[in-house]
Amino acid sequence: MPLALRIKRALPRSLFGRTLLIFVVPTFIMLAAATYVFFDRHWYTVTQRMTHALAGDSAFIVELLQNSGNAQSTAAVTRLANDKMDLTVTFAPGQILPDQKPLHGPIAYMLRRELNKTLSNPFVLDMSYAPETIEIQVGVPEGVYKILSPERRVYTPTTQVFILWLTGSSILLTTVALLIMRNQIRPIRRMADAAEAIGKGRDVPWFKIEGSSEIRQAGAALMVMRDRLTRQIAQRTTMLAGVSHDLRTPLTRMKLQIALMAPNADTEELSRDITDMEEMLDAYLAFARGDEAEAAVPVDLGMLLGEIVAAARRQKPHVAFDAPAGMSVIMRRNAMKRCLTNLVGNALRYGSRTDIRVSAADHNVTITVDDDGPGIDAARREDMFRPFTRMEESRNPTTGGVGLGLTIARDIARAHGGDVILEDSPLGGLRARVWLPV
Repeated sequence: MPLALRIKRALPRSLFGRTLLIFVVPTFIMLAAATYVFFDRHWYTVTQRMTHALAGDSAFIVELLQNSGNAQSTAAVTRLANDKMDLTVTFAPGQILPDQKPLHGPIAYMLRRELNKTLSNPFVLDMSYAPETIEIQVGVPEGVYKILSPERRVYTPTTQVFILWLTGSSILLTTVALLIMRNQIRPIRRMADAAEAIGKGRDVPWFKIEGSSEIRQAGAALMVMRDRLTRQIAQRTTMLAGVSHDLRTPLTRMKLQIALMAPNADTEELSRDITDMEEMLDAYLAFARGDEAEAAVPVDLGMLLGEIVAAARRQKPHVAFDAPAGMSVIMRRNAMKRCLTNLVGNALRYGSRTDIRVSAADHNVTITVDDDGPGIDAARREDMFRPFTRMEESRNPTTGGVGLGLTIARDIARAHGGDVILEDSPLGGLRARVWLPV
């Protein structure tokens, strides 16, 4: 796998995670650079100078004590070392140097290096002689000089202050950035939830629009689009209802005139044509209406399908049904019942056996309706969702309705955020698969 693709997959997918990464990565780079500069320049230089001063003072004191001629001068040098250099010096005549203990840490190595430069006599360094105390033992022919120095002479508290300040400021800035990002991302999530609900055909009231000017503009545009879609659907339904009413008036008049005429082959044919026109008007009006006024509520999918299956078994007994109990899905009940009834009706019309199954996975519920009929060629399946499209070869045109069943079913499923797909059935006929988000 290419490196760029691996990096892309490793990056967070959410806007919050990516924005956080934009803040965190530069912060860590700044911390790394500041830490490198601090330790490479300030801390190293200061510590080197402090260890050099302690090593020089120690060598100076040892040399003075070796050159002192009497006890008074030795006591004077010892007193000056304690008062002016903050060093405690004692002499152990006749002793020899102990073995060197293992040294750990950069300060110990730096002090040992400086002592090697300044002392001409062998020495032993103990960084943990006592709390906050360093011991330097210098061997001379007469014995051993023990020099005790406070740790502060080679250790600067700037390191702790720097680390605490750097860490504290980073935590504070990151916390402030997180709070700001959450406030900015919250309206985006609210807008995404509203867009998803609108796509599922649910009623979404105006929500509080907040955030940056671009987010406010996008939120307002989303709600304006929702209002436009609602008005468009209402206008379409009103127009079609008016057209249906206007067409039904002359059709009713024609039916009355035919009823007054003597029955013959012509009048029977005209009666059938008028009946077909009324059925087409009803089907098209149902397709155009789409039950937009119905509210979406939680519906027990198993009970809804149970009603459809009970009605189907009154037509044909060979209808198998399997659905988990208690599966609740938010939907417009009447609209979804029309969708599933159309699919089950097609299976009953063109097959002798029907199998209805329900399954749920990955936040989706899937309903499959299988039959053992003649099926539909794969190349023509998508065309069957077009309004007034009927199969003239594999399906009997005299029993196929007006060609709006699948169109209405897909329109309803997509209004719920799902879809209807035609596939090959394990029974040998056609499978209609409906999936809905939950």
